[in-house]
Amino acid sequence: MTPVHEHTPHHGGSHGRHQEHDDSGQAEILDLDAEVLAEHIASITAWLPLKVEPRQIVDLGCGTGAGTFALLERFPEVHVTAVDASVGHLRLLREKACARGVSDRVRTVQADLDTSHWPDLGAPDLVWASASMHHMAHPDRALRSVYELLAPGGLFAVVELDGIPRFLPADAPEGRPGLEERAHRATDSFHAEHVPHRGADWGPMLAAAGFTVEDERTITVDIEGSRSEAIGRYARRSLQRLRGAAAPALSPEDLAALDELLDVDSPHSILRRDDLAVRTERTVWAARRT
Repeated sequence: MTPVHEHTPHHGGSHGRHQEHDDSGQAEILDLDAEVLAEHIASITAWLPLKVEPRQIVDLGCGTGAGTFALLERFPEVHVTAVDASVGHLRLLREKACARGVSDRVRTVQADLDTSHWPDLGAPDLVWASASMHHMAHPDRALRSVYELLAPGGLFAVVELDGIPRFLPADAPEGRPGLEERAHRATDSFHAEHVPHRGADWGPMLAAAGFTVEDERTITVDIEGSRSEAIGRYARRSLQRLRGAAAPALSPEDLAALDELLDVDSPHSILRRDDLAVRTERTVWAARRT
């Protein structure tokens, strides 16, 4: 699921905003997101209100394949066309498909979905877009393109998130309580300018594009850090990305405290904390082409 997921302004390109250069740090955060949130991604694929099991799926803004592989596992006979702008992410996805023995069920397509002419993606029964739609420069046009792409009766699953997850308790770090929330607030104007559709209600836009919205679900994510050692690395990578946009608006004291959290050699490194958690929400819209 992706987005995808929007961990930073730069990460926005990983799932949907298709102009950034490939970045190993970006790929790592996508893989960590997939690992930490695997249970929640699986719960979404199990929830989808499908009338029949799909045979062809398109994963729009697939990143390194979190949604692609969840869908392949959920539907053992399905073939997935994974679409992204990043050549590097698609290469990693293909390598994973080979390692998992499912390369014959995956096709990768490099494309910029902000253009008005999409490549031939077949006539899928299901289109999956996780943390990618809010990065589209022209979401209304993109929604109409998905409608035209889907086979009649097909389903469009839009998965969106409420922003970068929170990881620290409110009273952390020592001496600078509330630092994480201040860092998030410091990026509000950046996101308002560069990703104005983040947090949007996609229901009315889907209806305007011709879809029938059949269901909507919000999933609350709250995963204790003890569940996985990957959560510390996920938190560090996410906060590194957040720092890039937040730094100009943070006080020198907050910036120093944030840098200490991000320093792997610091005794106060986020990797050494035992009080981390992953807290966020995901909303899913299931819309049908009638």
